[in-house]
Amino acid sequence: MNVRIHPKKLSGSLVVPPSKSLSHRAIIAASLAKGKSIISNVILSKDILATIDGMRALGAEITINGNQVIIHGNSIERKSNLIDANESGSTLRFLIPIALVSNLPICFTGKNHLVHRPLDSYFEIFDSLGISYSHEEGQYLPLHIHGGLRPDTYHLRGDVSSQFITGLLYALPLLNGDSKIVITTELESKGYIDLTLDILKQFGIQIRHNNYQEFMIAGNQSYQPFNYTVEGDYSQVAFFLVAGALGADLKLYGMREDSYQGDKKIIQDILSMKGNLELHPEYISCRPGKTIGATIDFSQSPDLGPALTVLASLSEGTTEFVKASRLRIKECDRITCMKEELEKMGASIEENSDGMKIYGVDELHGAVVDSHNDHRVAMALAVASLKTKGDIVIMNAGCVAKSFPNFWDVFQSLGGDISYE
Repeated sequence: MNVRIHPKKLSGSLVVPPSKSLSHRAIIAASLAKGKSIISNVILSKDILATIDGMRALGAEITINGNQVIIHGNSIERKSNLIDANESGSTLRFLIPIALVSNLPICFTGKNHLVHRPLDSYFEIFDSLGISYSHEEGQYLPLHIHGGLRPDTYHLRGDVSSQFITGLLYALPLLNGDSKIVITTELESKGYIDLTLDILKQFGIQIRHNNYQEFMIAGNQSYQPFNYTVEGDYSQVAFFLVAGALGADLKLYGMREDSYQGDKKIIQDILSMKGNLELHPEYISCRPGKTIGATIDFSQSPDLGPALTVLASLSEGTTEFVKASRLRIKECDRITCMKEELEKMGASIEENSDGMKIYGVDELHGAVVDSHNDHRVAMALAVASLKTKGDIVIMNAGCVAKSFPNFWDVFQSLGGDISYE
C-alpha cells in the first residue's frame, strides 16, 4: 500500500498509543504466572500478536477482548515446537531463552529483515552450554535449537541489544538454581532494562543488580498474576512532538511523567534543540518555533532516530547524531535509509559508521519516498509533510501495522489529507 500526503496542518488531541515495549513484557510475564492476569490498553499490532502467539505456543491460554488481553498463565508447558516471531525482534529475542527453560527442541521463524537480525549473543551462550542449534547459511532464521538453559554465569555484551539481557532476565528465575548475568561492555539502552526489571517486580520476580554491571538472579522463583494497564509510548509520542515543532497544534495525552521508558529522552532531545515543549499535568505538547541543531546521543534511545532525523533536517544549523550505530540494525538501516529518503526531498545529510551530520534546510519538497518496510521510517516521513512543499508519496506505507495499525486513520483525524494508491 502506498499513501499520498497533500501537506496540511495537523491539529487536535490524541491519546498516545500504549507502549509496545511494555505490552510485550507484561504479556510475557502474565503468561508465565499461574493464574489469571488482565493486561489493559493494548494495541494489537503485528509485533504484539507475534508475542501473544508465541506465549500460546509455550502454554498460556490467551483471549482478546477489545484492548484487553486476558491471560491464564502457567509454567512453560509446550503446545507447539514452532514459534513464528513474524518481524518482531522483541518476540524473537525475549522468547528464545524462555523456550529453553524446558529442555525440548524448538524452531523459531520470522519474516523480512528479522531473518538477518543478529543472534550471535545467544549463539555464544549456546556454544558455552553445549546447546545444539542450526540455521541457514547467510541468515539467522529459521533457527532450530535443542537443549536447555542451566543455572550459570552468563556473559553478555551491553552494546549490542538489551533484548538479549531481557530474555535471560525472564528465563533464569525459573531455573532450579541461582544465576548471574555479567555485562562485559558499557550497557546501552539502560531504560529498556529498567522497564524489564519494573515489570518483573510487579509480577513477583526479584532481581538484584550491581550498577547494571552484574545481575544476580535467584532460581526457583514463581511469577504471580497481576492486572496491568499499559502506559503511553514515548517512542510513538516522538513523532507527534516533532510534528508540533514543525507546525502542528496537538495535545498528547496518556503519558507518564515518571516513566522508565528510555525513549522519554525525546523530551530532553527536543529541549536541547530549543523546541517549545510544554509539559502539563494531563498532557504534553510542542508548539511551532525555530529549532536549533544540537548533538544527540542515541546510545539509550535508538528508536527515536527517524523522528529526530526529520526535525534535525528542518532545524537551523548542524545536528550531529552520535553513538547511533544501532540504528543500522533495526527493521532497516535507519541511518542510510533516512538519509536516502530525506535527500529525495531536499535534505542535506552526511552519514558515518556511528551516526550522521544533518545540515538544516528551511523546507523540503515533495517526492516519492520508500518506507523500506520500517514502521518508524514511514511515520517519520509522514511528519516531514508538515514542512514540505508538494505531495509526498510513501511507498509500502502499510508497514505501520507493526506498531501502530491505525496510524493513517489517526493522521487523517488530526487533519492530514491523504489518499491510498
